[in-house]
Amino acid sequence: MADYLQQGAAAAPAVNRDEKKIIFASSLGTVFEWYDFFLYGALAAVISKQFFAGVNETTAFIFALMAFAAGFLVRPFGALVFGRLGDMIGRKYTFLMTIILMGISTFAVGLLPTYASIGIAAPIILVILRMLQGLALGGEYGGAATYVAEHAPQGKRGFHTGWIQSTATLGLLLSLLVVLGSRYISGDQFEVWGWRLPFLLSIVLLGISTWIRLSLSESPTFTKMKSEGKTSKSPIRESFGSWQNLKIVLTALFSINAGQAVTFYCAQFYVLFFLTQMLKMDPALANQLLIISVIIGAPFFVFFGWLSDRIGRKPILMLGLLLATFAYFP
Repeated sequence: MADYLQQGAAAAPAVNRDEKKIIFASSLGTVFEWYDFFLYGALAAVISKQFFAGVNETTAFIFALMAFAAGFLVRPFGALVFGRLGDMIGRKYTFLMTIILMGISTFAVGLLPTYASIGIAAPIILVILRMLQGLALGGEYGGAATYVAEHAPQGKRGFHTGWIQSTATLGLLLSLLVVLGSRYISGDQFEVWGWRLPFLLSIVLLGISTWIRLSLSESPTFTKMKSEGKTSKSPIRESFGSWQNLKIVLTALFSINAGQAVTFYCAQFYVLFFLTQMLKMDPALANQLLIISVIIGAPFFVFFGWLSDRIGRKPILMLGLLLATFAYFP
């Protein structure tokens, strides 16, 4: 695959002309997916009251966080399922499948009756929808990074995929802004019906994302591999069936992604929960503070992606993990 990434990037003269469109379209769709996924985290305190009202407030909030975690538990399966589909039918149509699944699941949360209306069925359906969101995002995020990397010219892969990495932060920013706007629109009715507005808006974002992604062409690397009959017949077995490949997978999971995930979600979501639940800060003010920090941090994803093209990936990864290790306790 690495050889094909280099050949695909070098062999497609149209890539340079379409670079901005590819990055923009891929990133925008992924921003919307992260927006859908992060809405739950941004509204966990409200959702705990709406869907886990049969227990005390603290227990309800813990249950709400467990439902939030359900989306993460299935993300690896989403990556496997949609990664396999991406190798079979191509990146473009897998893109469409993941974003439609995410958009419909998120919109459904906005229509879901609360615990007061249908009892225990409400949190059960909510967890199912969260798991569908996790499946979709598991396929979307890796697919978007692969799609952009396969279009990127040599020497610019870190810079280009840095835009995809920034989409998580921009998705969180968008969710916080929409939640803040919904609080303003609904006023003191936010916890009654206003919390549904951000979820219902996702149907509009779904339409925009689908339209944009339909205009994209298939990855030149995938097209070249398919035309030569060299696509993998059993990518899952090839990834996990030999120790040489499995060692790479385990290194990526536990030496890179695990640390990155802890760093990101502690910085974004645990801070929000800590401010609102422990320090009892006004939720609107907590959202505003997190919005400011997200705006400050977002450009650094692209910058360090660009820097990794010049000094290598490993030093950047080590620097980020070390900074998180020393900065979190203070």
